[in-house]
Parts: sequence; structure tokens; C-alpha cells
Amino acid sequence: MIILITGASHTGKTLLAQKILEEYKYPYLSIDHLKMGLIRSGNTDLTPENDEALTGYLWPIVREIIKTAIENKQNLIVEGCYIPFDWRLDFDDRYLPYIRFICLAMTGNYIEKQFDDITGHESDIETRFVDSGLTVTALTEDNERFINGFRNAGEKIVLIDSNYEQTIKELLGCQF
Repeated sequence: MIILITGASHTGKTLLAQKILEEYKYPYLSIDHLKMGLIRSGNTDLTPENDEALTGYLWPIVREIIKTAIENKQNLIVEGCYIPFDWRLDFDDRYLPYIRFICLAMTGNYIEKQFDDITGHESDIETRFVDSGLTVTALTEDNERFINGFRNAGEKIVLIDSNYEQTIKELLGCQF
């Protein structure tokens, strides 16, 4: 089984991946780690700020890792924001039944009420450089982009509107 986790910044993708790893013992691939390895090794001139270009650059690699894991009957969590909205088009019926897709997104109302709590947890799993320019507006716009993009592609969104911890517990209760 492949668990594909995506969503806007600060939605807890890495936290969810870590919790699934702990609960189900599935290894996970952080697309951010792949990104930084390719950037730091000089294999690309892209920078961490080139989000759209990074999706186009990273997705073909990630897509083939997913196919290889499925072909080898291996479980894998793949998490990161560099997953295109139309990702399903890259897989046929040999692969799709083995992929569980999760897109985490927060409502504007939740972000507005919980902004300090959200940013207070930004380094729970991995150390982040604090983004002092992050605002309620920017975070809301980023979440809306993910919500609209994946919904327009026909995907379901795990919408966080009130109780973050309960939402994550419910996801962990699913059989992967």
C-alpha cells in the first residue's frame, strides 16, 4: 500500500506520516528531503522557493518510486506538497488500487482562530527555519489553492475546521 499525503504548508503532512510510521511501521519518503538532496548536490538549479517548478521536476521521480514500490509489493508513505493535482493520470489500474490519497487542508476560519497554535507546532517533527513572513492570509491562500486544485481534479480533501487532533486520530483509525 502506498499512502500519498499532500497538502498546504503547516497542515501536518510530516506529522501524519510519522504517526503512520509509528502505528503501522510503514517507511516514508519525504519529498522535501528528496528536494533538498537534489538541490544541495547541485543536480538542479532550482531553489526551495520554486514550488511550481519543483513539482514538475520532482513528481516524475516520485511517481516512478511509487510504481516501483507497488511492483515490489512494498508499503510506503510518500509525503510532501509537490504532488500535482492530476496525479492520478500518471497511474493506470495496475497501480491505483494500491494508492491511498490524503490531502490535508485547513479552512480559513480554522487558520484565523488557530494561527499561533499552527505556527507553534511547525517544528514538531523536523526542525524548520521559522518563516517570519508567514501570515494568516498567506496560509489561507495556500490552503485554498490546494482545496480548489484537488477538488477540481475530483479528489477528496481532509478538511480541518475545528479539532486538528481528532481529525488526525480519525485518519490513523483507517486501515492502511
